Amino acid sequence: MLGAIIGDIVGSRFEWHNHKDKHFELFTNDCRMTDDSIMTFAVAKSLLETGKVSDRGNNDYYPLLARRSVTYMQAFGRRYPDCGFSGAFFQWIVSDNPQPYNSFGNGAAMRISPVAYAAESEDEVRLLSAAVTGVSHNHEEGLKGAEATAIATYLASCGSSKIEIRTKMEDEYYPLDFNLDEIRDFYGFTTACQATVPQAIVAFLESTSFEDAIRNAISIGGDSDTLAAIAGAIAEAYYGIPERIKQQALPYFDAEQLTVYQEWVRFTRN
Repeated sequence: MLGAIIGDIVGSRFEWHNHKDKHFELFTNDCRMTDDSIMTFAVAKSLLETGKVSDRGNNDYYPLLARRSVTYMQAFGRRYPDCGFSGAFFQWIVSDNPQPYNSFGNGAAMRISPVAYAAESEDEVRLLSAAVTGVSHNHEEGLKGAEATAIATYLASCGSSKIEIRTKMEDEYYPLDFNLDEIRDFYGFTTACQATVPQAIVAFLESTSFEDAIRNAISIGGDSDTLAAIAGAIAEAYYGIPERIKQQALPYFDAEQLTVYQEWVRFTRN
C-alpha cells in the first residue's frame, strides 16, 4: 500500500510535465497525493472494515466487500474532491446509485495493491481484486489490469523471483516484449490499463531497488503518478521501502490518512 502511495506522491508533479529521465528529486513542495492514493486508502479501509464483520469463508464476504468498496470510495472521494479524479469516475463518486460503467481506466490498477496483502493465495487475490474492481471498472481490460497488478504484488510479497513474476504476467496477462529504453522516446499519456500496467510492470522488472523502480516508471513519461504507483506497489512487496523514504513520505499524510495507514500496518503484521 505505502509503495503505491509513495509512487503517486513522487509522480504527481510529473503527470502533466513529464520528465523522461531518471534524475530528479523524489520529494518536493510540488508533490501531493492524487486520486491514486485516495482510492488506495479507500480500498484498504474497505478490506479492514469487511474483515471485522465477515470472514472470507463466508458466502457474504465478497458481496459485502464490494458494497464496502463503494461506500469507502465514495466517502474518500467526496472528502478529497480536488485530487485529480476523471470526470466519469467523479460522477460515480457523487452518484446516489453508483453503477459500474465499463471502464478500462488505469484507476482500476492504481488502487488495488492492498488486496495482495489481504489474500492468502492467488485464487483469493483474484476474488478480492474482482470484488473491489468490478464496482466501477467492469470492462475486461479494467478487471485484467487490476488483477495483474495485484497478482504481481502478491507474488513479489511471497518471494517469487523476477523471472517467475515476468513469466506469470506474460503467460496470463500481457506480452512484455519491450524494455524502457525502447519506448521512452515515444511513450505518451494514456489512462488505459492495457497501455499502463505492462509498462509499470516492466519498470519494476528492470529496477534494482524500490527507489529505482519509481525512477524507472517516471522516466518513460505518460501518466507518471499512476505508473509510479503501480510499479511502487510491486517494488514495495519485492524490496521493501527504505526507512528514509518512508519518513520523507509520511508528512504528506493528513491525520485521517495516517490513521488508516497505521491501522493497515497493524493488520498486515498480524
